[in-house]
Amino acid sequence: MSFMEATPADAARRAGLRRMRIVATSLLGLAFVVFVLTNGRDEGAWGYVHTASEAAMVGALADWFAVTALFKHPMGLPIPHTALVKKRKDELGRSLEEFVSDNFLTEEIARERLAAAQVGLRLGHWLEEPAHRQRALTEISRVATAALGRMRDADVRDFVVGVLLPRLQQEPVSPIAGSFLKGIVEDKAHHGLVDLGLTEIHDWLVDNPKVFSTLMNERAPWWTPPWVDDRVINWTYQQALAWLRDMRADPEHRARVALDNLLTKLADDLHDDPQVQARAEALKERVLSHPQVGETVLSLWASVRTSLLAAIGDPTSTLWQRGDSWLAEASTMLLTDDATRERLEGHLGDMVAFFVTTYGDELANVISHTVDRWDADEASERIELFVGRDLQFIRINGTIVGALAGVIIHAISTAIG
Repeated sequence: MSFMEATPADAARRAGLRRMRIVATSLLGLAFVVFVLTNGRDEGAWGYVHTASEAAMVGALADWFAVTALFKHPMGLPIPHTALVKKRKDELGRSLEEFVSDNFLTEEIARERLAAAQVGLRLGHWLEEPAHRQRALTEISRVATAALGRMRDADVRDFVVGVLLPRLQQEPVSPIAGSFLKGIVEDKAHHGLVDLGLTEIHDWLVDNPKVFSTLMNERAPWWTPPWVDDRVINWTYQQALAWLRDMRADPEHRARVALDNLLTKLADDLHDDPQVQARAEALKERVLSHPQVGETVLSLWASVRTSLLAAIGDPTSTLWQRGDSWLAEASTMLLTDDATRERLEGHLGDMVAFFVTTYGDELANVISHTVDRWDADEASERIELFVGRDLQFIRINGTIVGALAGVIIHAISTAIG
């Protein structure tokens, strides 16, 4: 079975190998022709030429045998220690695996190469260009769109109903909720939400006085005169508006303080009071076990996904503009803040070191495993296709060096004789 598919570049490699074979063989043929033509002319310059051609043939034939013996049997003869790639393919794969594992997939080398690459600085310069930021956002949006598109509603519902909600029902959330609520109150993070609520209620009352009057009239005693009801309702309406304005304007208002005290007490009870915790957990289980929860989550998810897809697909959206701003800020920090750049490169180094240390052996093992699956004849042919062209230079060099050696040998022989 073939595990190595031919590529368009193989045709160019095969043509290059064929040309170099022709060159190397032509030099051997040239040496043979010169040897024949100068045979019997051993005196003077012809002697040097004859000896050089003879030695060139010896060198060319020796190197032809050596190069050919790597991949096949020379002239089809089963000479020992030939066709080495075919016979020792698996050992070659294991040796290559050990070489890569010992010399490339080490933590020290990985960290050294990553540090030399200056990833943080290069990334900062790259993100300086608006076009590059848009390209990054385009790629991010493509990945995000594909990820959101692959998340089917049924899978989300199965995950929420079958995994998430049962897990939440089993986990006690009261202590966590108590700690979370206490932190919010201590940091006064809820004040913004309170201000928003007060503003909305005040504005609603200002815009809907008749609705307020109607609601109050419905609850007034039947026996009171209408003019009394109107005066009481109007006074109550004005007092409600004044009370809301005072609460909104005074951060230390008694009602605000009472609300903070109530939330603090609730946070402490959720964290420490077993009875409050039991009631909170019972409420949580009733809510989470309601059949409508799954449908509600799915509906919310569908709305969120639709909004995200619309924002992601619109380069003029606020999301894109904010993303471009974030990338520009990141570029500035990477170029100007050495600490930020060092942290980024340190985290990248830790990640690379982790993968190399943890999975380096498995990665290197891919080499020997892949070579083991290769057919011996096909592997030999493919390896020769990749390196054979360069190996033909050995034949060419052998021919030239042989000729030079022949000249030197003849010179020495002449001097001695």
